[in-house]
Amino acid sequence: MHSPEDLHEWVSFEDPTEQRTWIFDVTFLTSSWTCIFGRGCKGVLTEDFAEAVQGCCSYGAHVTGPDDVAHIEEMASRLTDSQWQFREVGLTQGLIQSSDDETTTLIHEDACVFLNRPGFDGDGLGCAFHHLAESQGLHHVDVMPEVCWLVPLRQVDETDQLGHVTSTIREWKRRDWGEGGEEFHWWCTESADAHVGSTMVYQNLERELTQLVGQEVFSTLVEYLEMRQSDLGTAVFLPHPAVRR
Repeated sequence: MHSPEDLHEWVSFEDPTEQRTWIFDVTFLTSSWTCIFGRGCKGVLTEDFAEAVQGCCSYGAHVTGPDDVAHIEEMASRLTDSQWQFREVGLTQGLIQSSDDETTTLIHEDACVFLNRPGFDGDGLGCAFHHLAESQGLHHVDVMPEVCWLVPLRQVDETDQLGHVTSTIREWKRRDWGEGGEEFHWWCTESADAHVGSTMVYQNLERELTQLVGQEVFSTLVEYLEMRQSDLGTAVFLPHPAVRR
């Protein structure tokens, strides 16, 4: 009998303060995935586009609602010319665009207007919001559009007929990008190239996970994972499919 290719291990427990069950993708959260933007990331286009250093910024940031838009506008107002290559473009043409029922940050020169490109003489390539966070001693969760700090994490909430919520925290998959996700030449969580971190995902994405689930739930998850490691070591966790292939 052959095991499914995308085999994952999960753990669930009840929320201590509300009618909610949490389900966590242990396989991804204990994997060595790390963002390799600018270090071999091939991007999310239909062919290898590593040379452009766009990461997953090619289609702009899909905004999650009015609060997210307001946050983007507030953070953009703090950006300087040295932090943001296309500041003049964003301030004159607008920061948000809508088309085909999608609302995203403005696309400029085939990528997000907030993405500094190779050769920029200011603070460097990459997301302008990252440069803002570093300059003000903030975490990027406090500054970036919601989807940008969420990826590669995904929260899916389902409510049953009695009002009980089941919340699943898992890796962001191709399908989460919509129909176009299956056309990507490459997606980082699926590739061993990105599973090269020195710590586990739940450790290096502690702030992001805490923002999603709250400190108490995150602490419960960490206690469980560390208990298993203290007894059996990291080998107890099911390796991620990207490194099993």
